[in-house]
Amino acid sequence: MESVANELSQIQKGIIRMRGDPKLHPDASIIVPVNAQGDLENILRLLGDITRYLGKYLFEIILVINNYSPEEPPREIDTYRILGLTIIDIPNIRKPGEAPGFTARIPGTKIALSENTIFFDADCRILNPTVLFDWYIQQFENGVQAAYTHVDYYDLNARLSVRARILFHHLSRWIKRVILQVPTIRGSNYAVNRSLFLKLYDNGMLADDMNVGPSVKSIGAKVAYNGSKEMTVLTSGRMFSGGWYKLLKYLRYRLRYNIRVLPVRTEAARFTDREKDPVRKYVNNKPVK
Repeated sequence: MESVANELSQIQKGIIRMRGDPKLHPDASIIVPVNAQGDLENILRLLGDITRYLGKYLFEIILVINNYSPEEPPREIDTYRILGLTIIDIPNIRKPGEAPGFTARIPGTKIALSENTIFFDADCRILNPTVLFDWYIQQFENGVQAAYTHVDYYDLNARLSVRARILFHHLSRWIKRVILQVPTIRGSNYAVNRSLFLKLYDNGMLADDMNVGPSVKSIGAKVAYNGSKEMTVLTSGRMFSGGWYKLLKYLRYRLRYNIRVLPVRTEAARFTDREKDPVRKYVNNKPVK
């Protein structure tokens, strides 16, 4: 308990330092969806990474805690509010055709105080927050409307089929980004202009994070990418249990999903089938089937 209290105290100090004078406008708003069925502890590790930031800019941090019974809201909601975080608590975030993790970004974006919004997932780890955050803000200052950096994995199963899946994932993203010139923004790590993001969403063009890059590019706005290892963000590999049959099913699903979802259009949610997604729950950071 003492170690947890010390961790929370350090995070609180970092949050206060990063926000600075509350009367001042933050340079960026960091928004993180938190699945209450598995990420209430993970978010502390991410907050520990975020609050290692030592640059000159000011940030507010918004958590959108979701996926819990309204009769039993997580006690962490009050704990995290006391730390100085802005908390939005919504028991059921789901909307037809939208990826739940993406949908959870919307209410956080709507209340953000800055036009510069930065998104992570609760299970992410940030290697160098100072370099990453400063680069994002510099991109905004240079007129970029959306930006992203490389995303890799931690806690991966050592099975060969899992390694093959990750290899395919990175290869397919490289082909889309370099050869097809499709911005490969994903939910674990990107930044976007707040007003533009909400406008695209209100126009029905966004139902998944992977819609963001193509949609921003389609209107002629600037999109920037940086593959530097120093700015890499890691996301959990906890969902990948392995198996060659599962890999084949995944490849088939991802190919069909990309064909349906990547085209830019105003009724994006009609083509995702995301309403069929199961409610994700994790115990000891492992998915419950």
